[in-house]
Amino acid sequence: MKLIESFKAASLPRKLLFGLGSVAFVAGVTLLSIGVFSAMSGGDDGPDDSKIGEVVITPSPKPTTPITDTPSPTPVPAPPLGDGPYQMAITKIDVDAPVQEFGLDADAVPVVPTGDNAASVVAWYNFSSKPGTGSNAVFAGHVTWNGTGVFYYLSKLTSGDEIELTGQDGTKLKYAVSDVFTVNPSLDPNAKDVMLPTPDDVLTIITCAGTFYSDSNDNVFGGNYDERLVVRAALQGVTPAGDAVAAVDAG
Repeated sequence: MKLIESFKAASLPRKLLFGLGSVAFVAGVTLLSIGVFSAMSGGDDGPDDSKIGEVVITPSPKPTTPITDTPSPTPVPAPPLGDGPYQMAITKIDVDAPVQEFGLDADAVPVVPTGDNAASVVAWYNFSSKPGTGSNAVFAGHVTWNGTGVFYYLSKLTSGDEIELTGQDGTKLKYAVSDVFTVNPSLDPNAKDVMLPTPDDVLTIITCAGTFYSDSNDNVFGGNYDERLVVRAALQGVTPAGDAVAAVDAG
């Protein structure tokens, strides 16, 4: 059985579907040069008599518009979970799984977990934001992988359900589910938009859904699902490591 092949769809170019998350936007800087013009006298040794008595008017310099500094972009906050591994817990569906970093392959398609422990791994994509840094952190995982996958029961989540990320030092990020929906990447040209940056701090979880169909050309998964289940959750708060430990001790 096949996992989320992260929106892999024959009718949508793979680079279009996944490559947008990896595009970096760089602000260009234009340098303005001001030319200086100097008035040069003629090469005669003496004055030009034809110019004697002529009033010479020197034009006043034109006012210049002051150049103001371009506002600096808002700095991205440091990731609360740092750069180390962390866990994702969804109590309602008994998920407590390690999160591992994944990226894009040579065709700009997100790599997915494979191997013996693939069923229990949650992928975070490094073309998306790190959790807690102000935008969209994109995750994925298998719905089935030689049996049930980590997100087999993801469709049971509803608005308000909690998702928690915990770092090695005990720092916790709590999210609340805001949306649960499916998309068909073969029919919906906007399906990829769930992976794009957002103005708010959210996480997005993607897994397979719908009907499974076999594909003899797929040597890894053996087929694909025709839909994707998407869960979107908004950040509710960050509990620093020290506060999390103190809360446990107090309890």
